[in-house]
Amino acid sequence: EQAGAKPLDPALIAAVIYAESKFEPRQSAAGAEGLMQILPATAYYLAHLSGGTRFTASDLATPSVNLAYGCYYLRYLLDHYNGDEMLAVAAYNAGLTNVDKWVAHARAEGTRLSEETIPFPETREYVRRVLAAQREYRATYPRALGLE
Repeated sequence: EQAGAKPLDPALIAAVIYAESKFEPRQSAAGAEGLMQILPATAYYLAHLSGGTRFTASDLATPSVNLAYGCYYLRYLLDHYNGDEMLAVAAYNAGLTNVDKWVAHARAEGTRLSEETIPFPETREYVRRVLAAQREYRATYPRALGLE
């Protein structure tokens, strides 16, 4: 449903959920919530962007709300990075500000940020995990994901 509503690859959504929570909604040590592990501060920002006026942090415990906000954020990041899934996934993990700095630094050096050059080892591995899981979901569940 969210993939259709926010033009997203359903396999990418599933891959992010798997990397973030393994489909077990919970709170992280950093305070991120739910299936897509969204920080309340990020959710409040997204609520502001989307015009949501009744959002409260406790809403993130509701799977449908968590998915809606996580998918909105993914779409926002993909739009920010002109559809570049690697950059969007990196920003989902490390934050938009960090990834923007890395991209600017790479450009200043006349290169392009790649998986291999992501400065944070945790983010580099996260990107690899998500993009590999996305490929696996697409190959294994094409009919269920509406990809046939």
